[in-house]
Amino acid sequence: MPPQQGSARMRQRTVLLVGIAVLLAALVLAVVLASLLTHGRHEVSPQMLKWKDRGTTKNLQEVILGRCYNYITAQHPELGDKDCQKIWESLKDAFIYKNPCNITPEDYQPLMELASHPIPCNKSLFWSKTGDLVHRYTKSNQNFLTLEDTLLGYMADRISWCGDPSAPGINYESCPKRSECESNPGSVFWKMASKMFAEAACGVVQVMLNGSVEAGAFRSSSIFGSIEIFNLDPDKVSKVHIWLMQDIGGPQSECCSGHSIQRLISILEERNFNIICEDNYRPVQLLQCVHNPDHTDCRLCTNST
Repeated sequence: MPPQQGSARMRQRTVLLVGIAVLLAALVLAVVLASLLTHGRHEVSPQMLKWKDRGTTKNLQEVILGRCYNYITAQHPELGDKDCQKIWESLKDAFIYKNPCNITPEDYQPLMELASHPIPCNKSLFWSKTGDLVHRYTKSNQNFLTLEDTLLGYMADRISWCGDPSAPGINYESCPKRSECESNPGSVFWKMASKMFAEAACGVVQVMLNGSVEAGAFRSSSIFGSIEIFNLDPDKVSKVHIWLMQDIGGPQSECCSGHSIQRLISILEERNFNIICEDNYRPVQLLQCVHNPDHTDCRLCTNST
């Protein structure tokens, strides 16, 4: 082979190798850049993390729509002008395809406006650590309403939901707890709904607390302690009636003179509320006695002879 041909082939081979090297370098650079651009999203994607709370309730749309129609037709026909389909769409839009740790109050504002309705004066009943008892009471006594007895609370009670940035946009496997990220769909929803419920209260409001909780009946970190009491309007609320309920036959950790209740009373007095505290409010205690009729706390009277 002539020297000139061999040299030409060497140059061609060198150019080819250099071209391949440049192409590979470009591919590697593209992969690195793509990884950097999507790094933040993948870091928080529900597909990359296993959250600690249960996932989105199965058949969420059917559950929300069914509860909405039942509420406005069977329970409160005066709210028949509410649009359940729009309410569902506004709830879905608040979280679908979104990072479940980046939910904002603005996401839920359309839902709050669509589902809100007036709360009659003297009927608002707040609670903390008495969930089962307070809802048994409102079912038996229609004179009081908890948040879960409003349209918003009724639709969302005991269900969960959260989004996923990738298809189908909803995470049915797991959702974040408040301890994992505070701005999760459930926490933001209940804070907003609780704030709106407190702002609507007027006349005499009731609060049912648990006097058998060892850590104290009133907790500043609870929804009631951190949101609801600070959104009650002293110009609209004439009195706050505290019902401090102890479990029948259970521990009597605190009464109305207890430390945490006095702290609550102090907070309310600073906001110019009139307060009454009653240990074991009898109408609620009688409901407790349905399951403990023979207990000494449940005896209405004793024979005098």
